[in-house]
Amino acid sequence: MFKKLILTGLVCFGANTALALDAPINGSVQSRCVITTDSSGVYGNPNAYTLTTSASDGGAKAVIRIDVTLADAYKAEITAPSSFSSSPSLNDTVTWTGDTVVKAISDATGMAGYETGKVEQGLKDIYDLTASGSTWFETESVATMGGSKAFPGGNYTANVEALCIAK
Repeated sequence: MFKKLILTGLVCFGANTALALDAPINGSVQSRCVITTDSSGVYGNPNAYTLTTSASDGGAKAVIRIDVTLADAYKAEITAPSSFSSSPSLNDTVTWTGDTVVKAISDATGMAGYETGKVEQGLKDIYDLTASGSTWFETESVATMGGSKAFPGGNYTANVEALCIAK
């Protein structure tokens, strides 16, 4: 009788306990927005205190291509440089200006409003990518040394930042 009571108690106790298990579910998402550097920019040096991507001053604007395969799912944020990623030691403050514009589009109907619909926030331009296809963005950059002082000789590099952000 005592054995049955213990066995009944164990069965009842076991029925009230629960075991838990976490079963993971994994997945991988491939972005349907791809950013490519179509052409790197080049700084021209029209005078001692200015570096510019203007073609008339010996420079070249950076061109970035964004390919979207899912319409109205992304926005592009493209920011002109605000500092050098590498340069000689500078003895004064550098003032930065820049702008990004749509250079070319693959869908003249669906992408026609990209440039007029952009939002400008300082050096950052934001585009609502409402159509699938390719868009080429061209970024200009001007760096001016404070006090009209000369830039020291050497190599200068600044980067355009391009992001494709899911809405």
